[in-house]
Amino acid sequence: MSSLISHLEFLVGSSQDALDNDKRVLEDWKSLQKTYRDSADDQDAADDVEPDPRHTVLDRYTSLGVDEQPSSTYDQFPSLGSSSCITRLLQKKNLSPLLDSIRTIISSNREDDVISGELAEIIGFDDIDLVMDILKDRSAVAQELGELSSKEQSAHHLSQEEARRRMEKSFRENAARPLFSGTAQEAPEVLPHVYSSTITGQGNVLSQFGSKYMLPIGTVRDMHEEYEEVIVPPAKTVPPKASERLLPVSELEPLAKESFPGYTSLNRIQSIVYPTAYGSNENLLICAPTGAGKTDVAMLTILRVIDQHRSNFLDSSNDDIRGQLRSSIQKDAFKIIYVAPMKALASEIVRKLSKRLSWLSIRVRELTGDMQMTKAEIAQTQIIVTTPEKWDVVTRKPTGEGELATSLKLLIIDEVHLLNEERGAVIETIVARTLRQVESSQSVIRIVGLSATLPNYMDVAEFLCVSKYKGLFYFDSSFRPVPLEQHFLGIKGKAGSPQSKKNLDYVTYLKVSELVAQGHQVMVFVHARKDTVKSALALKETALAEGKSDDFSCEDHPQYAMFRRSIGESRNKEMKQLFDHGFGIHHAGMLRSDRNMMERMFEARAIKVLCCTATLAWGVNLPAHAVIIKGTQVYDSSKGAFVDLSVLDVLQVFGRAGRPGLESSGEGYICTTEDKLTHYLDAVTSQIPIESKFQGGLFDSLNAEIALGTVSNVNDAVRWLGYTYLFVRMRKNPFFYGVAREATSDDPQLGNKRHELVTYAAQKLAELRMIAFDRSTGVFTITDLGRIAAKYYIRHSSIEIFNKIFRQKMTEADVFGMLSMSTEFDQIQVRESEGTELEMLLERIPCDVKDGANTSQGKVNILLQGAVSRETVEDFALVSDMAYVMQNGGRIVRALLEIAISKKWANVTAVLMGISKAIEKRLWPFDQPLKQFDLKADIFYGLQQWADDWSPAQLRSLSAAELGKLVHLNERHGQALLDATNQFPAVAITYDLRPLGPDVLKISTRVKRAFSWSAKIHGTVEPFWLWIEDSQGLLILQLAHLVFRQSTDVLNVDFIISIPNGIPPSSATIRYVSDRWMGAEEEVFIPLESLVMPTASASNTPLLHLPLLPAPSVIRDPSIVKATTGRIDNLNAIQTQTFWSLVHTKCNALLCAPVGSGKSTLAHILIWTTIMQSRESWIIVVAPRRSVALEVASELRAIAKQTGITVNYATGPSVLDKPRGRVVRVLTASHLLDVISERNGAIPILGLDAVVCENLELLDSTYELAISLLRHATQTSRTRFVGFSSSLNDVSDMADWLDIDPSGLHSFRPRDRDQSLVFSTTTFTIPPSGALFKAMAKPAHAGIQMAPPGESAIIFIPSRGQCKPIALDLLTQCALEMETERGYLPPDTSAEYLEDRLVRLQDTSLIDFVSKGVGFFHEGIPKSDRNLMLELYAEGLIRVLIVPRDSCWILPVRATVVVVMGTQYFHVEAEGSDRQLCDYGLTELVRMQSRAVQQIGTGYFHLFCQAEAKDTFTRFLNEGLPIESRLLETDNLAQWISLQHRRNNGMKVQDILDVLSFTFLSRRLVSNPTYYDCTSTSRDENLSRIADKIMSRSSELVRSFSAVSATPIPLPRQTENDR
Repeated sequence: MSSLISHLEFLVGSSQDALDNDKRVLEDWKSLQKTYRDSADDQDAADDVEPDPRHTVLDRYTSLGVDEQPSSTYDQFPSLGSSSCITRLLQKKNLSPLLDSIRTIISSNREDDVISGELAEIIGFDDIDLVMDILKDRSAVAQELGELSSKEQSAHHLSQEEARRRMEKSFRENAARPLFSGTAQEAPEVLPHVYSSTITGQGNVLSQFGSKYMLPIGTVRDMHEEYEEVIVPPAKTVPPKASERLLPVSELEPLAKESFPGYTSLNRIQSIVYPTAYGSNENLLICAPTGAGKTDVAMLTILRVIDQHRSNFLDSSNDDIRGQLRSSIQKDAFKIIYVAPMKALASEIVRKLSKRLSWLSIRVRELTGDMQMTKAEIAQTQIIVTTPEKWDVVTRKPTGEGELATSLKLLIIDEVHLLNEERGAVIETIVARTLRQVESSQSVIRIVGLSATLPNYMDVAEFLCVSKYKGLFYFDSSFRPVPLEQHFLGIKGKAGSPQSKKNLDYVTYLKVSELVAQGHQVMVFVHARKDTVKSALALKETALAEGKSDDFSCEDHPQYAMFRRSIGESRNKEMKQLFDHGFGIHHAGMLRSDRNMMERMFEARAIKVLCCTATLAWGVNLPAHAVIIKGTQVYDSSKGAFVDLSVLDVLQVFGRAGRPGLESSGEGYICTTEDKLTHYLDAVTSQIPIESKFQGGLFDSLNAEIALGTVSNVNDAVRWLGYTYLFVRMRKNPFFYGVAREATSDDPQLGNKRHELVTYAAQKLAELRMIAFDRSTGVFTITDLGRIAAKYYIRHSSIEIFNKIFRQKMTEADVFGMLSMSTEFDQIQVRESEGTELEMLLERIPCDVKDGANTSQGKVNILLQGAVSRETVEDFALVSDMAYVMQNGGRIVRALLEIAISKKWANVTAVLMGISKAIEKRLWPFDQPLKQFDLKADIFYGLQQWADDWSPAQLRSLSAAELGKLVHLNERHGQALLDATNQFPAVAITYDLRPLGPDVLKISTRVKRAFSWSAKIHGTVEPFWLWIEDSQGLLILQLAHLVFRQSTDVLNVDFIISIPNGIPPSSATIRYVSDRWMGAEEEVFIPLESLVMPTASASNTPLLHLPLLPAPSVIRDPSIVKATTGRIDNLNAIQTQTFWSLVHTKCNALLCAPVGSGKSTLAHILIWTTIMQSRESWIIVVAPRRSVALEVASELRAIAKQTGITVNYATGPSVLDKPRGRVVRVLTASHLLDVISERNGAIPILGLDAVVCENLELLDSTYELAISLLRHATQTSRTRFVGFSSSLNDVSDMADWLDIDPSGLHSFRPRDRDQSLVFSTTTFTIPPSGALFKAMAKPAHAGIQMAPPGESAIIFIPSRGQCKPIALDLLTQCALEMETERGYLPPDTSAEYLEDRLVRLQDTSLIDFVSKGVGFFHEGIPKSDRNLMLELYAEGLIRVLIVPRDSCWILPVRATVVVVMGTQYFHVEAEGSDRQLCDYGLTELVRMQSRAVQQIGTGYFHLFCQAEAKDTFTRFLNEGLPIESRLLETDNLAQWISLQHRRNNGMKVQDILDVLSFTFLSRRLVSNPTYYDCTSTSRDENLSRIADKIMSRSSELVRSFSAVSATPIPLPRQTENDR
């Protein structure tokens, strides 16, 4: 018999690979078969046995051949079941081990719909028909499977039949395995830091069906009448490696050592991870059980960052190591973000880190929920603890908190296994955004993921870019501080039914009593505060009924009497009552003192059972031997319904089981419904691989990235999707994500699938008008709607609703109705128990609710209005719902407000501003505004009773005594009320109307602060909105968001609005609305019926198509022709058309032409031709700026050397004295005014042949007065005046001022230029900040790349301080796109050639930029370096030249591409005053545009500006600049008159009128009187009124000057124009 057993064991063993062994097996089988047959002949019973119709294994192999496999895993088992379902199940390969699982599922009392999914997962979705057949006859199938199982398990003897069946079964199970494969299988990869007690731990291998991992060995499943229990034993401890040891804290570096106070050594996990966590910058994934010390691993990575940002080494001779370390940290150089899964844990992390790092003066702050951080707080904080959703919101912001991301060095994500839950999409978003930031900015941001034991940790490591050899650390549950035995109890009975609840109470008591009887303490976790008392009382009553109350009593505790006295002082009756029976309660609604008392008593073992909520598990480290989770249904206010308890909470509660150092084991129980048993079993024991939830949030995440500027086209989006966990799992489990298996083999990187996903998402976003999607190019452009949705975290589904019902005019009730329809509130459900309370609220709220209290939308509306009205509710679920509605309602209303502003809807904007503040303040717009102050209740009562209809402005007009009397109180109360009214934000608004053209009106607004500042009340800033709305109050014409500071007195704002067809509307309104204060509003009515707009100009000159004149033949003078040879070949179209009038006539002339059209060349020809006509000829060239004058002088000197003409840059007092010979004098307007003011007006200026006025578009008061006085002084001579200017939209008055005949006037529009110039605008809505320029970097780089190879680009930026940051941003974009570190440097540049130029730089900080083809040009750079920059630019070595705004006038070079990055800059009037945000001047933009004009080829001018400024800029750049007199804006004329008085040249009003008649102002007073605050169109009347004002002002100046000095009055310098 022993030989037979050994032979059978041989047969059922593993197959041999050698062919001769296979033959020997067959021979032995034949021999054994003969033996069985002979033995059977000797048995009488054998005569009655029918012949076995089945084939033997030998027959099968003989017919197929040794090397072939059977065609089926089961051909011969008909006797085991009559059901066709059983037969089909047995024919499925590898399904036999799961038959018991199938039987268990179909034997349960769950519904067919519930178990169908589980069956389909086990059997396979391809056999869904089999699943349906099983469900049709599930009881019969279950019975037959039970019989089959019993037959297999009962066969333990070695009869002939059973032996043969066992052998055939072994062959069937191995039928799919080839007898000889001919190939060797690779051994599974062994990872260095995976510590698991299971044999599959290293390989991270799924079960045979790829859907789940197997339960640990030793798991027991018990069935009871009331419940089913699965007991998972503690994992076996992984033996330490030979190299392992616990790392003593004394051996750590000083920085780490001091941060682990009270520690003698790191624990095993921390010791293993320490070299990587503290000694490298590797990304980390730490998978370890709850309570294993992961937070300390995070601490090590934090200390690593701190250590890397220290400025010096420690001085060993100095004993104050702590002081040295503290002072050496560069706290402004880094930021660390710790992402915790929930607010409660975030607070705990802040407390722990603050305590541990306080000795280093490291600031740790919490940033969760609605919290905000100011720039000052951000600057002071090094570590910020936040939640995934909050960090997502923060990093979506381009400014403020969003700038945190730019200095981020370490991102720690706690509980990263939440990827498997709905919130997992947010984690994917923030990780993908961080990884993209690392790529785009070339910065180093370390990512550390902390997690409970993950099933597919390899996938998560890949997602976090963690090296599986260096940064992946996996520790299984055997690394728990105390081994945990886990009990999963499935309570029988339909979920929520009375029977199920009864069974739950009974099972909870059963387990509690068993544990208490064993001498253990137990924590029972429930999910509502009131349930703590109910559960404790139920346990107590059951114990009394069962006669086991003595087991729970703690009266024999040595400190019982003391605790009894302590609890007697509490006012909590239930707590007192329960203590006597050994029970305690604990929840966040209790007094802090009572909670502390419960914690102390439980820790001292003075109570045996503590019924508590999950807040105890998160906030307090209070362990017990056993924890029991009673029920898994939790009310979620964010969903408005009961949901399953999260796995995170289960793990956290289980982490409280076992008392480290006191016990060697712990027990965790979770009592759930029978249908949820498998879910929690799989999740907690890490059976099911975690999948991505990103597809559900793809639309909103993609919109956020487009808004942020990180994704600008389909290709960017495809790459971005490659950074997500979704991408990792789509490749591993394609079926789950709807990807065909063959797709992964044809396209391993799933590029097509990713392209399909992002294209579909982009199309949806485009349909909702959140983005603009160019399907031909794949380019995305964010719209205002999409930007606002991203900023305020609004779902695309809500935007879809808003698009349908948002209107231009809405009431408060309409807005509340729309708000309540937002999908953010979809989870709010209506419950029958709340009906009465909601109806009562409905009666008390002010706005109608169309839906009533019977719908979820109506419920949201009622709760929101009830919250604003400060109504209270009793129902616990309603309290949670109201808090949720308030928290989200404010955010959504703010988003709706910005949408209304973007649409320029005035009425609904005002309504939404009121509702936004109402939600924030919980105060209605019709309430008394002074309720926002912290005044005494008596004052509020008096206000409400006696002065409820008085506004703060009316109250402010009374004295303290009068106010006290008004509210029926005393003067002291009146003074408090007066102080409040004085501090209430009020303003005084004035305005001036300034028409800029026939259809453009500028409204210059002056907002004066009219309230007292209190830092306590107003803080540092007081923001407000200011806008102009139309006469109907429907449309916002222009809008500004401004802030008052304590030092601010007045704010000036210019609004530019369009006047269609030059016909003004009847009126407009200026509206002021505080951003924070309810009732702080002001409006100013602007009547426009009498507004006089200037008439449209008809002075533009049409461009004629004439043959171009050759320069040498028309200049004629041989010396000039010789000097200009090679410089001028042919005149262009504008030069040809104007040449004769300018050069060959004596009349005054004016040429207004586009920039770059050759005006300067014509001016030079005019100067040379005029001066060569006489030997004693002299000409004055007047320029508005010193830089322009120097440039003109330099160009004239180049030709003067060859003609013998003298060119001087005149600075002396004799510039108006006639010189000898041919002289050209170039001077600035300010110098000319100085000289002519000092000159005796009675002496005429003689012999002056011509005055050339350059850049008349820059006409200011100094320039105008200087030319006017010069014309007055030369009126008796034949001096010719010739003006040159960029294109103007109305030149008729300037021509009249310079006395120009129509034949001498040439005014061309900007579009008349010969050269090709492509002009494009890109708008941004981000306020000026570093984030704005980061957003501009990508389109700026794209603009640079438009230049042909070898051509250059100029980038104009607001200030010098932004040069290097913007250069770095551009180089980053260049590196990303071109995948080169050379930047913009030409590819053919040799290293030697480059090095030879770099050594010439004095400022070595420029070397890194110049070596990458980027240069800078401004006056802050040494002159030699500036000249070298221009030289390298000319050579093509520098391809990108970055120039600040104020240097545009001194920049002598041009470029094929010019990009203006922003059109706003900050200006400080005087030291200590506030910064004012100013717009670029139109003349500055014209100058910048001129740098893009090319004589040959196409130039490209890209203007990046704020959205509201686009129309103004494009209009005037395309149609010509507006020009008005600025003579009245300064005291120049009054000072000149006062100077004449001091010289005893007393001037009368008529003398002033004579001077004024020579000014440009006198002409504009008639054409545009409103601009100068004149109501009449009579020139004489207006001049007379102005002369009177100037005389009065001049007298004031004379009197004030006489009181202080006898020195002549200096004329003011125009510093901006004098450069």
